Amino acid sequence: MKYDISHRTTYNYANPVARSHHILHLCPRESERQRVIKHSLLVEPAPLGRSEITDYFGNTAELLRIDEEHHEFVVHARSTVDVTAPGVVALELSSPWDADGRDGATFSGLTDPDVAQFKCHSRQTPITRDVVDFARDLFPAGRPVLEGTMELTRRIFETFAFDPVATDISTPIAHVLANKRGVCQDFAHLSIAVLRSYGVPTRYVSGYLLTMPPPGQLKLKGADASHAWISVWSREFGWVDFDPTNGIIPSRDHITLAIGRDYDDVSPISGVLLGGGKQTMAVAVDVELAA
Repeated sequence: MKYDISHRTTYNYANPVARSHHILHLCPRESERQRVIKHSLLVEPAPLGRSEITDYFGNTAELLRIDEEHHEFVVHARSTVDVTAPGVVALELSSPWDADGRDGATFSGLTDPDVAQFKCHSRQTPITRDVVDFARDLFPAGRPVLEGTMELTRRIFETFAFDPVATDISTPIAHVLANKRGVCQDFAHLSIAVLRSYGVPTRYVSGYLLTMPPPGQLKLKGADASHAWISVWSREFGWVDFDPTNGIIPSRDHITLAIGRDYDDVSPISGVLLGGGKQTMAVAVDVELAA
């Protein structure tokens, strides 16, 4: 399935910005199931310096340097991506979460640091007693890791309310857990913290989700948004994605941008400013089937 993606972000600053440096994660990630057909980036004001790199986690990132004084900063990414649905995974056939080697053993039995690094907590995914207790009954001894993860995914979907004004990126998961409200990145962070507390390697995935309006209504331009979900390691099946916001295993309607330990690693736009003062941000995202 092919998708056209438009992601436009506009920052307005109360005071002029004299200089800024930014790192962008806005180019979809290449994988066995995902091919980037084309990608373009429009930046205003035009950067003095611009380069593309592959970051530590294998994501495409773009570095910008802007020396022109400005009150507004606009980044408009456009991509066309071809996505193939994942194969069916027999969750019950995955290794027990508490089996030897759950911390990143490969099929050969050797420890893979590219897997093992995702079992460690990060700034956005602290491991606390409340986090452990939230899913203690889902991971009894010997339970297949992917089976337990699917039940955790459904529990978060059924227990928490999606509320876009309840949290922001600085809201700790302890607050989300206590108030049972949040957005996709909150539910992804909570899932990751739970799974890592049981020694399960788990990645944060940023991306997009094709959404459809209710019957009889038109899809509004700019009404979509970035999305986030998780990916869990199984020796039998490799990395398997789960979407706790929707209580499902992602299919071809999920488009991957980047992977990391948490949101901090894959923020769509981050940077350092000289000047600016108070700022406002507006984001408009459209995901549509390509012609």
